[in-house]
Amino acid sequence: MTQDIGAQLAEIVEAAGAVILPLWRTGLTVDTKTDQSPVTEADRRGEILILERLAKAFPDIPVIAEEASSADGVPLSIAKRFFLVDPLDGTKAFVRGDAHFTVNIGLIEDGVPVAGAVHAPATGETWFTAPGGALKRQLGEGGGAAVHVRPRGETVLALTSHTLKPEQYESLQAQYGITDRQPMDSSVKLCIIAEGGADIYPRHGPTMEWDIAAGHAVLTAAGGSLTTPEGQPFVYGKAAEGFRNGWFVARGGRGRPSPLAGEGGRRRRTDEGSRRPVR
Repeated sequence: MTQDIGAQLAEIVEAAGAVILPLWRTGLTVDTKTDQSPVTEADRRGEILILERLAKAFPDIPVIAEEASSADGVPLSIAKRFFLVDPLDGTKAFVRGDAHFTVNIGLIEDGVPVAGAVHAPATGETWFTAPGGALKRQLGEGGGAAVHVRPRGETVLALTSHTLKPEQYESLQAQYGITDRQPMDSSVKLCIIAEGGADIYPRHGPTMEWDIAAGHAVLTAAGGSLTTPEGQPFVYGKAAEGFRNGWFVARGGRGRPSPLAGEGGRRRRTDEGSRRPVR
């Protein structure tokens, strides 16, 4: 089954995290790419490891990776089955010394993310797809515990970008019924919704396919959804658009929690800097 790949991807993102983490908070030189986004040696080293591991484990599946795409350009076409790789999502957080940066690999089939793994090196957390659902584990643990989105209640916690302006937030509040928000970097937002720690992540701004493919796969496997704001399917493999995404909204709260997911699979709201529960 395709979703069995999730465990293999989890091992690869954890190995990349082991390369990246020693460079965190070391004052790395930050370069600027042609799109004005930052890149560091941590991004490059992580991607090299991931590409080597994917080539060995899945030699017949092509890969679209962020740093290679930035250096060499994106392909004009892509196969129906391919990997999307972001070796360090949340580079700005990484440079600031914040914990919210992730390593991401997603597998796309016919425009849909069918398997994926996301690792947060600073906290040692890994989320990944599995047959019948999504799992989470701490670095060094075998297997993983099942996670599931939480039912939507009267309080609707949104995870948003740090760059969201007050007037933009007010508009999102009115559109999505948001009652509270927590700014946060990287694809970890999708994983926190997947494990029941928040309710919604509306993104009315630019992203690339590799930014969210892995987290999208995990969220869907955990019972959530990621669609266009109009509720249409969110597709991947948009080579004609340079693999750029349009607006989207990620949601939990659609469906009952899995009987496999106990309280250990839920997350309370976390402090932005330390990921500790806010009491």
